[in-house]
Amino acid sequence: MTLFPTFVNATKLMKPHFEKALESLPPVTFMITDGFLGWTLDSANKFGIPRLVYYGMSAFTTALTISATSLLRTKLSDDEYFQVPDFLWIKITRNDFDSPLRDRDPKGPHFDFIMELIMATSKSYGQLVNSFYELESVYVDYCNRISSPKSWCVGPFCAVHEPSKEKQEKPSYIKWLDGMLEQGKQVLYVAFGTQAELSPEQFKEIKIGLEKSEVNFLWVVRKSIDEVDDGFENRVKNRGLMVTEWVDQREILSHGSVEGFLSHCGWNSVVESICAKVPILAWPMMADQHLNARMVVEEIKIGLRVETCDGSVRGFVKWEGLEKPIRELMEGEKGKEGRKKVKEIGEAAINAVKEGGSSWQTLNELIHELTERRQV
Repeated sequence: MTLFPTFVNATKLMKPHFEKALESLPPVTFMITDGFLGWTLDSANKFGIPRLVYYGMSAFTTALTISATSLLRTKLSDDEYFQVPDFLWIKITRNDFDSPLRDRDPKGPHFDFIMELIMATSKSYGQLVNSFYELESVYVDYCNRISSPKSWCVGPFCAVHEPSKEKQEKPSYIKWLDGMLEQGKQVLYVAFGTQAELSPEQFKEIKIGLEKSEVNFLWVVRKSIDEVDDGFENRVKNRGLMVTEWVDQREILSHGSVEGFLSHCGWNSVVESICAKVPILAWPMMADQHLNARMVVEEIKIGLRVETCDGSVRGFVKWEGLEKPIRELMEGEKGKEGRKKVKEIGEAAINAVKEGGSSWQTLNELIHELTERRQV
């Protein structure tokens, strides 16, 4: 991540090639570009093409970031709770934000780049949100009232996916889940995304926590088994599977045996868990994940949170802080409540993208608006 500003600034070198590609296309009605490619706004304006932005974040995160910015510039300590000015029922800390947004006096290349993106976004035609209005209506309305451009909820994207009709060989991890289902066993899915780095010490605590919890689990790790195995795999072989290959997360979450998700709370993972109706044990690590975790646990109440040693949202997690909430998620009353709630929200998510649903109507409205604009 230290190379992030350098990398994203380097993408600007693609601009002439991007514009050459645009010139070769038939007339374009609109373009959708990653929010981090702010330079595409110049290209869009050059060719008179409306630019829609996609950041892959929730409206909840966007709204809280806008509302809390002024307080983050004060002397509040890192773990001191404060009320979000426009949403007084929500309490968060400075540690729920990443640098440079959390800094009292933000500056430097990364902050300059973020300001550049904000400016490009504000001058774009609209912002697509991988969410549905019923889930975040208060935050969508807030964003549309006080900032530009308009946010359009057209998701969840994963809920409109048509599974392949072709018969293919099942991956080994799905066969393993099938076996657990046949035995009537519930499984905890464990995955922390593709960016977060776990220290060796933290990795060790996860192994101990999973082992002592005595739950069945499928854990996707970004290490070779040789690096991982100190006898752990053998000790949990009847109830735990470690996978180092790429997995189809949506297929895992929708499997009948999976009843919980220990997650870093990246927004895509949250949305996929909602659509699969699986409650979440939140362990945020970076970017927007801490605010997503707040939403999961405190706002929509579809899960629990791991317990850090010092109570800070960025603190080290000992095995005890993992074992207890794992058991609660999979077997306890709070887990049952989260499971009931996520089923309700999951149904609403799926209905949103069906014909006549809120996201279906929003997408229709957006396409109609853009088509009319082009004809004018």
